[in-house]
Amino acid sequence: MRIGQYRTTDDESLWSGVATDDGVVDLATAGTAAGLDLAPKTTDLLADWEWRRKADLAVEYAEETGVGLRDPADLDRAAPVDDPQKVVCVGLNYRDHAEEGDNPIPDEPVLFSKFPTSVVGPEDAVRWDPDYTEKVDYEAELVAVIGEETRRVDPDDALDHVAGFTVGNDVSARDLQHGDGQWVRGKSLDTFAPIGPDLVTTDEIDDAHDLEIFAEVNGERLQESTTANLIFGVDELVSFCSQAFTLEPGDLVFTGTPPGVGVYREPPVLLGDGDTVTIGVEGVGELTNDCVTE
Repeated sequence: MRIGQYRTTDDESLWSGVATDDGVVDLATAGTAAGLDLAPKTTDLLADWEWRRKADLAVEYAEETGVGLRDPADLDRAAPVDDPQKVVCVGLNYRDHAEEGDNPIPDEPVLFSKFPTSVVGPEDAVRWDPDYTEKVDYEAELVAVIGEETRRVDPDDALDHVAGFTVGNDVSARDLQHGDGQWVRGKSLDTFAPIGPDLVTTDEIDDAHDLEIFAEVNGERLQESTTANLIFGVDELVSFCSQAFTLEPGDLVFTGTPPGVGVYREPPVLLGDGDTVTIGVEGVGELTNDCVTE
């Protein structure tokens, strides 16, 4: 199942939906008609008991009756999860990316965070003030979306706590990141965590550790790798995080970026007004955002 969040062009309220050949199924509306109680937004949906089975039934009901089907032409896309309590990120999780920045290979995951206010969706612009930062960079990432409360879980059981995956761009203000000596400010500017277009449930992905991943800027491919090159897999990351803090439904785990980021290229390739960035992950989707300086 591929779950997105939508709004109608005349209503700012967000709701989770599933695109079908007949239209986009409004899960909450179709669920209510089918006698099911489904929360409108994805974060609340993931916290619901047996949400996958209920969502499947809502889609089936909508396809049979037409109730809850929306015309995609009347809809705008939003981040599949727009209100996570935590955005956990992993640095230096591809060996060749660590090496391109002359960083040591970590013995355990290097964690940092992005503030939830940095999250935007597939049709949103990445925005920044060029007087505040002059070195904005892209980072293609596979993002795991937590599906249930997770605390001190073993790696063997960790993927059972993941609802699915989405595509992410860990946009980074390199001058702030490197100038501060720690990464939170440079990673957390508003709009600096685009994700989407959908949350793809784990049953749709055969192996999260064997997916092609890329980044393109204005159509030029600058990052290209595979999640087989992750130093720490999704199971290890979720387990590692859960030893320190509780992960909750809707929390995002950015799993790291491969080599080819702009700041380490010769010459550097940094983002500017009017640039378009597309991040792709095999089987998960493609995420495109335009850049706007303010």
